[in-house]
Amino acid sequence: MSGKTTRSSRGNKAVPAWLARSGIHTVVVAFPDVYGRLMGKRLTREHFVEHVLGGGTHACNYLLTVDIEMNPLPGFALASWDQGYGDFHLTVDASTLRPAPWVPGTAIVLGDLAHEHGDPVGEAPRTILRTQVAALAQRGLGASMASELEFYLFDEDYRTARAQDYRGLRASSDYLIDYHLLGTARDEDVLARVRNEIAGAGIAVEGTKGEWGKGQYELNLLYAEALEMADRHVLAKHAAREIAQQQERAITFMAKWQTDEAGSSCHVHTSLWDRQHRQNRFAGRGGPTPLFRHFLGGLLTYGRELSYFFAPTVNAYKRYQAASWAPTALVWAHDNRTTGYRVVGNGPALRIENRMPGADVNPYLAYAATLAAGLRGIDEKIDCGDPYEGNAYEDPRLPRLPGSLAEAADLLDGSAIARSAFGDHVVDFYVHTARLESEAHRQAVTDWERRRYFERV
Repeated sequence: MSGKTTRSSRGNKAVPAWLARSGIHTVVVAFPDVYGRLMGKRLTREHFVEHVLGGGTHACNYLLTVDIEMNPLPGFALASWDQGYGDFHLTVDASTLRPAPWVPGTAIVLGDLAHEHGDPVGEAPRTILRTQVAALAQRGLGASMASELEFYLFDEDYRTARAQDYRGLRASSDYLIDYHLLGTARDEDVLARVRNEIAGAGIAVEGTKGEWGKGQYELNLLYAEALEMADRHVLAKHAAREIAQQQERAITFMAKWQTDEAGSSCHVHTSLWDRQHRQNRFAGRGGPTPLFRHFLGGLLTYGRELSYFFAPTVNAYKRYQAASWAPTALVWAHDNRTTGYRVVGNGPALRIENRMPGADVNPYLAYAATLAAGLRGIDEKIDCGDPYEGNAYEDPRLPRLPGSLAEAADLLDGSAIARSAFGDHVVDFYVHTARLESEAHRQAVTDWERRRYFERV
C-alpha cells in the first residue's frame, strides 16, 4: 500500500502511515503451510509495530509436519517429538502488509520461515517458490502468473455443514450457472463482498462468474509477479471463506466436492518476461519464441512427475475425468479445453494455461513446479512439438495424468528434475507428506463401502 512511512523502533522496517491512521488495531502475521492454509497469530498493532515488524516472531516447527487435522505426523527429519518440536523464526515480509477489509480494524502480513540459526526453511512453500524465482532472475527473466479459482457456495455455514456430516448440503443455485447472470444474482451478498473486499486489500480482481456446477463460481485474479501472485491467491481464498462464514454461508475449494458435480480447478497462467517486466519473452514478431516452445516442452516432459505439486490431495485425482472440463492427458493445444496445457492470448498477452491444478492446490508449490519444469525445458531445449487437434479425452495414445496420490508420490520420489530443482530434503519431505495422506485414506472406511457391502457381502 502506498503512503508516507515512519520507522519501527526495532529493526529497519518502514511503518506505513495508513496503519496508524486507518483505525487498525489488530495485525494478523501469517505464513502458508504445506496445504496452502494461512497459519499464524493475531497481534496488537502496537506490539507488531514495536517488535514484530522489525524483529519477527516465532511459530512452532511442528506446523509443517501435521496432517490437515493438525495431528503431528511421524517420520520427518524437519521436526519430531525426538527433537522436541522447537520453534521456527517467522520474519515479516513488509511488502505484503495490507488491510484486511473483510475483518474491521485488521491488517494482514505474510512472512518467511527460518531456522533459529538463520537459514531459510527449505521445505516451506514460500521458500520453494522464492528459489525458482531466483533461478529465473539469474537468466534475466521474471514470471507473470495468475490463478483462476473455482469453488462451490452453499446456503449452510461451516458449523452446520459439519454437524450434518457434509450430507444434504444445499448448493446456492438449483441449476448450472455457467456465465448465468440471473442465477448468480442471488449470491451477490457473498460474491460482491469477495470481489470488493479482496480488491480493498490490494489484490487486483478481474471479476467473478458462474461455473459449470450448481452453486459453482470462478474468481479471476489479475496476473502479477509469481511470488506476489501466490500471496494474493492464498489471501483471496482465506478472505472468501471468512466472508462466506460472516454471511452464514460456506465455500469449499475441494477439487471434487461431489461425485456427480463438476470439479473445481485452479488454472495457472504463466508467461516469462524480461526482468523489468516490460516485454513478454514468449511472444516474438513472428509468433511464439523458442523460449516459449522450450518452456512448454519442459512442462510436457516433466509435468507428470511433478503432478503432486498440482494435485496434492487424495480428492484431487477424482477430478481428472473425461468430458469433465478437467484434463486427463498431457498435451497442448491452442484454445482447447480437453488438453492439459492450453495456449491462449496473442502478443503481450501470450501465455500458457496449466489446467492440471485443482482448487485445493498450494499455489507456491504449483507455481514453483511450473517454473522448474519450464526452466528445465529451456536448459535442455525441449521443443513442444505441434499442437494437438481433436478431443484429448478420447485419444488412447496420449500420456495420462497419474490416477492417484500414491502414484504421484512415487513419481515425485523418482524425479531427477525435482531433486535437482528443489533438493533431496525437500522432495523427501513432500513424498513423505503425500504417502502419509495416501495411507490415511487407504485405511479409512467410506460411506461408499458401507452402502455397497453392508448387507450384500
